[in-house]
Amino acid sequence: MTYCVGIKLNAGLVFLSDSRTNAGVDNISTFRKMIVYEKPGDRFMVLLSAGNLSISQSVREILQVEQLKEREDSEPVTIWNATSMFDAARVLGQAVRHVYDRDAAALKYSGVEFNVNLIFGGQIRGEGMRLFQVYSAGNFIEATPETPYFQVGEYKYGKPVLDRVITPDTPLEEAAKCALVSMDSTMKSNLSVGPPLDLVVYEANRFETEQIVCIDMQNPYFRMLHSSWGQKLREVFDSLDDPVWDDMKAPAGGSINKPLKKITRPEEKLI
Repeated sequence: MTYCVGIKLNAGLVFLSDSRTNAGVDNISTFRKMIVYEKPGDRFMVLLSAGNLSISQSVREILQVEQLKEREDSEPVTIWNATSMFDAARVLGQAVRHVYDRDAAALKYSGVEFNVNLIFGGQIRGEGMRLFQVYSAGNFIEATPETPYFQVGEYKYGKPVLDRVITPDTPLEEAAKCALVSMDSTMKSNLSVGPPLDLVVYEANRFETEQIVCIDMQNPYFRMLHSSWGQKLREVFDSLDDPVWDDMKAPAGGSINKPLKKITRPEEKLI
């Protein structure tokens, strides 16, 4: 399985992905789920993929040569000459549909669902940063200030910390830390997600980055984060008062909810 997260902030973009795939408890492999498209000074884009590995790999390969034409006499649009991230996302959607037209029928015949989910974000000179989530049909949605991040794969375990921390004003370093905590929480609860992890941090209007790192379980920072997060959670949990069942009082101006009616099953008579 997979867990990937992309975060759009005022200060830049953060991308994080795991690299574990499995087809059963005894068939675990490592495949990169992140690819960076960079043309320094002009554009910087990152693609994260989840779903069927053969489909996502085909999409990634086709994307580099896929062309989108509005009219027969118009110049083909690719991710390398698109003038906006929206047009680049349309090229990505076209690549997904290309793979669908080629492989979907054969996959269906073999009982395999056409399943791919993508996060695609970056910046092209002349416009601001943008972040998209692309679905199996090739359609997509864009991140907003109200929803500044996207997740694909096993996202439910890592979502709560993102909801509590991430806003458009979150600094890049803090967002990267939050993404790693989100990944750690996911790996703790789901064995199908695992290292090595790929992390990219992009600063707005740079059109390139040197903040690209591969993290394994021996990484000192990630080991510290893993142990500290668990310890701090336990300390906060222990600091909370236990429930009080007797003499429960309502807060000022409130009311006490009536308890549920307790039903006791009569004992069956022995014959």
